Amino acid sequence: MSGHSKWSQIKRKKGVADVKKGAMFTRLGREIAIAARAGGGDPNSNFALRLAVDKARGSNMPKENVERAIKRGTGELSEGGQLEEVMYEGYGPGGIALLVQVLTDNRNRAASDVRHIFTRGGGNLGSSNSVAWMFEKKGVVAIEAASNRAAEDLALTVIDAGADDVKVDGNLVEAYTTPERLKALRDELEKRKLAIASAELAWIAKNFTDVSVDHAVSTMKLVDELEEHDDVQKVFSNLDINDAMMAKYETLKEAA
Repeated sequence: MSGHSKWSQIKRKKGVADVKKGAMFTRLGREIAIAARAGGGDPNSNFALRLAVDKARGSNMPKENVERAIKRGTGELSEGGQLEEVMYEGYGPGGIALLVQVLTDNRNRAASDVRHIFTRGGGNLGSSNSVAWMFEKKGVVAIEAASNRAAEDLALTVIDAGADDVKVDGNLVEAYTTPERLKALRDELEKRKLAIASAELAWIAKNFTDVSVDHAVSTMKLVDELEEHDDVQKVFSNLDINDAMMAKYETLKEAA
């Protein structure tokens, strides 16, 4: 799984560019609205909303945008169509499984767009549960250490804090737990004053698939294209990434 955390770091940094064009704020606003609709508008009693609001603040989303998104979710503000959460499933180049999490006010448009992106990127959209069974929903907390060596020590601290599993890639430590225990783990890590980069629910592959470098890079480019769509919140894959794949991917990104 070498490279997964690094890819996550790259995508987090890419979010800065997304902010400039407003796409990131659109996604964050929808995530906040969905969380508020499901559990109420108070982040102190609605952990999903707290996660969404914290993510928005971390991306420098204006306070008024956050408040408007919460009101849209609770029904205090009528703005735009009714948001719907949809999960699309498919395969990327080389048979890599992909889960595409979408929040949209137009399900038909989203399905058509996602299918087009899959086809253009050398993949194909599948039917319901064609790949979902390959993934497991987990709580994931990412913590950035001061150095690679510090990350190894930090991993032990995270295990002691109650994580079920920990993965280290460079200076990034990813802690895994059940969805039900995500809040408790995050709260414990905050008590220990650790630098939390993100905390979220994610679909993690039960097993990862190794493909050629070219297929891997094509899949990563497909994921990038999917994530550039306004309705797409997140994309999860079972791609096993190695250093050679990351190097070629980064070279192509820099040249683009």
